[in-house]
Amino acid sequence: MKFFTHFGAFLIMLKAMFTKPENWRMYWKELMHQCVEIGIGSLPIVIIISVFLGAVTTVQTAYQLVSPLVPKQTIAQIVRDSVILELSPTVVSIVLAGVVGSKIASELGNMRTTEQIDALEIMGINTHTYLILPKILGALIVVPCLIVLSAVLAIWGGRTAGSAAGILATDIFDAGLRQNIVFYNINFAMYKAYTFAFIISSVPAYYGYHVKGGALEIGRASTSAVVVSCILILFADYALAALLL
Repeated sequence: MKFFTHFGAFLIMLKAMFTKPENWRMYWKELMHQCVEIGIGSLPIVIIISVFLGAVTTVQTAYQLVSPLVPKQTIAQIVRDSVILELSPTVVSIVLAGVVGSKIASELGNMRTTEQIDALEIMGINTHTYLILPKILGALIVVPCLIVLSAVLAIWGGRTAGSAAGILATDIFDAGLRQNIVFYNINFAMYKAYTFAFIISSVPAYYGYHVKGGALEIGRASTSAVVVSCILILFADYALAALLL
């Protein structure tokens, strides 16, 4: 029953967001602020993780393909498809769930406990639209861009690591990248990106907005938001793969 209570409150929160804004300029400014906070703020960790993710994938793939009958271009193909289909969308989204999700939950939870949300509602502002909608829209705009950047950097990191470790030359890696390209994989990665972006932003916003108590409850809400977001990301990952592949 507790699940259905939370799910119903989550749907009510989403429904309450879609009202006419009181001041378009304020909402646009908040949307741009959230895009900067989510996108630029997460850029360093995404870059570091992506480069090393591609490098490790190349080295481990080369370690497993020990047969001389397998051409070395296959390593590049495996790295490319693994990064696009699974590693960049899922791993980066789980990391963002921890970085962005905890920030959203703690920010809204602090506003709730200090009665800032109540003050905005007394002023006649729809707090669902003003506080939650820009965060979700901002995530839907910048998280897919971060995942595309992650995929590019991961492939570059794999190419650099393969050349530096003497596994395969860059021209062989480039030739493997161009072989047997399935463009649907890129579409599938973007389906994942938008789904995960919605989860990363909406679930922490729900937990933070409905905090009751003090500082201890804010910490619990942030932890619950990250855990539930990661579980939903993994579940959505499986569901999308089962339905679309």
